[in-house]
Amino acid sequence: MTDPTLLILASLADGEKHGYAMMEDIQRFAGVSLGAGTLYGAITRLEERGWIRPLESVERRKPYCITADGKAYLEEQMNSLDQVVKTALRRLRHA
Repeated sequence: MTDPTLLILASLADGEKHGYAMMEDIQRFAGVSLGAGTLYGAITRLEERGWIRPLESVERRKPYCITADGKAYLEEQMNSLDQVVKTALRRLRHA
């Protein structure tokens, strides 16, 4: 899976992170390298949709957290993806 929206939401579901920490986390759990342009473009869209929000920071780095709406969207998408995976695996056993 390489959808930046889902990868970012999945990363933030584990706790607040700034952009670089998200890129490292996504690389670690998904094996996907998001470029800075892709990451920050997706962050902007996620903020606009109300799925993530920035947190106050005394440092230069701005941390983000997932919102309740973001959690609901991620859960909905993961349930849908889970159904696809289960169906595909079941079909592979009969192929």
